[in-house]
Amino acid sequence: MMGHEHHHDHTHGANKKAFLISFILIAAFMVIEAIGGILTNSLALLADAGHMLSDAVSLAIALTAFKFGEKMADYSKTYGYKRFEILAAVFNGVTLLLISIFIFYEAFQRFMAPPEVASAGMLMIAVVGLLVNLAVAWILMRGDTEENLNLKAAFLHVIGDMLGSIGAIIAALCIMLFGWGFMDPLASVIVAVLILISGWRVTREALHVLMEGVPKSIDVPYLVDKLTQIYRVEDVHHLHVWTITSGHNAMSLHAVVHGDMTVHESQRIIAEIKSEMEEEGINHVTVQVECKHHGHDNNII
Repeated sequence: MMGHEHHHDHTHGANKKAFLISFILIAAFMVIEAIGGILTNSLALLADAGHMLSDAVSLAIALTAFKFGEKMADYSKTYGYKRFEILAAVFNGVTLLLISIFIFYEAFQRFMAPPEVASAGMLMIAVVGLLVNLAVAWILMRGDTEENLNLKAAFLHVIGDMLGSIGAIIAALCIMLFGWGFMDPLASVIVAVLILISGWRVTREALHVLMEGVPKSIDVPYLVDKLTQIYRVEDVHHLHVWTITSGHNAMSLHAVVHGDMTVHESQRIIAEIKSEMEEEGINHVTVQVECKHHGHDNNII
């Protein structure tokens, strides 16, 4: 257990460092890209700058979430402030959805009346933006993007930025070579679709956690089968599995055992259940042992 906690603390520190470095890079270039978008009259750059603004705000909130998550649990919040991280992920996802809608609206206006775009400046800024996003994506990938919803949300933001930069580069080249003014809003629409998909996925996953849904990596029927294979455990009921925060799953259950048993035997069964569930990625387990002749309502959930 101590090894697990040490690994969790190490991962937590690495994630926080990744957020801080990413925030500095994103915030700095966001200002440059916004100014460049205005000067070149490029919606693709402005859209990407808007997305980077969202990134900067999201990363700032994520850093705050990590700080809150470090606060100790108390009698008011017995799990501490770890759920703040999930709330930040919801904010990130919803922000992505709103930004995509705004880009769609602006692009529609530009399709109706395409403005003149300074393609050379647009190309230069887009290339620098791509390099910055590649650097930030590499930094975030070194963190725990599989288990940590907040880090995953930030990573998806940056991927959207990267695609936005690529779209802006292609649009700038098409305007320079062929005079296709419509490529600027078209690139924006393509990026908006990708942002919309990413935002929906992050929001859905975060809301699933807040609704205390079963973690996607957990197979409840398999867990029930595994539990009932433990010596003297005949059935389980009132079984609940949920996520407290990214990488921290919890479970509570009643284990029905055959015949009477001593306190020592009950403790052995509880210890075995906890050990088996920890192997399945559930690190906080509460077990109540019941003798079969006491009866129960036979409900698994």
